[in-house]
Amino acid sequence: MIAAACWLGAAGCGTPPLGAAPSVSATSPATGTPAPTTTATAVAAPSSTSTAAARISKILVIMEENHSLDQVFPSHMPYLWGLAGRYGQATAWNAISHPSLPNYLAVFAGSTFNDPADCDPAPGCTYTGPTVFGQALAHGLTARVYEQAMPTPCALVSSGDYDVNHNPWAYFPAEAAACQAHDVALGTLTSGALAGDVRAAALPNVGMITPDLMHDGHNGTLAEADSWLASWLPVVLKGPDWAAGRLAVVVVFDEGETSQTVPFVMLAPGVDHTVLRGPLTHYALTRLMDEVAAGAPLRNAAGQPVIASMFGLTL
Repeated sequence: MIAAACWLGAAGCGTPPLGAAPSVSATSPATGTPAPTTTATAVAAPSSTSTAAARISKILVIMEENHSLDQVFPSHMPYLWGLAGRYGQATAWNAISHPSLPNYLAVFAGSTFNDPADCDPAPGCTYTGPTVFGQALAHGLTARVYEQAMPTPCALVSSGDYDVNHNPWAYFPAEAAACQAHDVALGTLTSGALAGDVRAAALPNVGMITPDLMHDGHNGTLAEADSWLASWLPVVLKGPDWAAGRLAVVVVFDEGETSQTVPFVMLAPGVDHTVLRGPLTHYALTRLMDEVAAGAPLRNAAGQPVIASMFGLTL
């Protein structure tokens, strides 16, 4: 009963036990009114060839920037809010640190390491692997990072609207060759790495998508970030990986401003109006990617709640 009360949002609750059941909401988190049973306006529908959940073998994580939950939902990113209501979200998801880089390291490597300030990869600001990407490759699976505005593969220096602090794979020298091969420019909506992989059913087992600084909420507005998602997510959701029921897509913010509670949205076939209310952190996402990569939890991901089961995903 104590665990259930915590997941319903009772005060004084700490991190939930491993594998704890979620609080599955049938009401709107904002108003308490019954949640709609129809698709939210302007939310892209997945391919009609798949409506049921299958085994999730691929995950894409889209990173957004520098806004707390109360700054984003419900009104400032209406497209993403519609997806959160249709699929799933966590309402007590917490970033780990400030500024950006340690949060990206936490998500994709399970630790903030020396809790760095934002810095380019160099002695004192590089780390020993593995990352979730290297973990996937080591298990014979695939990994790929798609960086908007990045001038060359696995670029180690920020330029224009590309920020290397938002490209965590670049900080692991032992995986440099893999980063050079698989950390690539995003491309356009119709051509390039991501669009091509979507069409070819070749999305990676573990992947990351990083909008540029004008489209991730960092330098641009939340409206611009929402518009970017409204352009790109339909491309991904129309692809054969989604239609086959094997793809999950996460949209999460790296850190907050008014608090460290940040938006977390889960899109996957079979996830339907699911709301997790118990406290969770970026390390639970690390653990999810570890599980998709068939590996042991990395660093601080060990002992984190199993959000796959909370969202009803089969891995």
